[in-house]
Amino acid sequence: MAFNRIGIIGGTGLTRLEGPHITQSHDINTVLGTPSSAVQEGTWQGKPVLFMARHGHPHAVPPHKVNYRANLLALQETGAEAIIAVNAVGGIHADMGAGAIVIPDQLVDLTWGRESTFFDGAYKPLEHIDFTDPFDGTLRKALLAAAKDIALDVLDFGVVGVTQGPRLETTAEINHMERIGCDLVGMTSMPEAVLARELGIPYASICLVVNPAAGRSDAEITMEDIQRVLDGGMGQVRDLIAAVLPRL
Repeated sequence: MAFNRIGIIGGTGLTRLEGPHITQSHDINTVLGTPSSAVQEGTWQGKPVLFMARHGHPHAVPPHKVNYRANLLALQETGAEAIIAVNAVGGIHADMGAGAIVIPDQLVDLTWGRESTFFDGAYKPLEHIDFTDPFDGTLRKALLAAAKDIALDVLDFGVVGVTQGPRLETTAEINHMERIGCDLVGMTSMPEAVLARELGIPYASICLVVNPAAGRSDAEITMEDIQRVLDGGMGQVRDLIAAVLPRL
């Protein structure tokens, strides 16, 4: 396994990536619109990397309005051969409390109305792809091995339920998601993951749990509490990305 350039998509709490030596910035307009942010190109741990802020910088684009297709095309056009996505999520599973880092292996798409395919009969002819395992197995193994290298506790499983946002969910919605097998709740893994698959780009996610999902704690979910977890946890996420790059 050797990739020439690794794409990194930063989510909430990661609109800038400290660590890489940035050499240039690409402002790209794709045939499917303008991406959320410029693509920052640089090197990190001796590896060429490409960084994009999913919600823009500053953080402004809500999950349901992200132009995921333009974002993925921009990364492809700048040479990304694999993508590591960072997602801030809520924890449903009892082991996935605030501050936990999860390398998910499955997802359930509960979004609606998003442009979710390149094979729409207009941009590209209709085609059906296999999406049995939405996250690339080789990238997941590399992330898990890198976590061991730096003695970082991560969970090696997780089903992400992807909701529309930007509001958080009701307790009844989370109860329903738990019944159908979801361990985490987020807003951005879809259609990002399937678009990467359609482009043939291996894709994996690092999920930082920033709050217990609705009904999983007696405390009210506040943005202040979420921000505190982001401030602490994103440093560990950066350490994990730095550790995995030499393995790719």
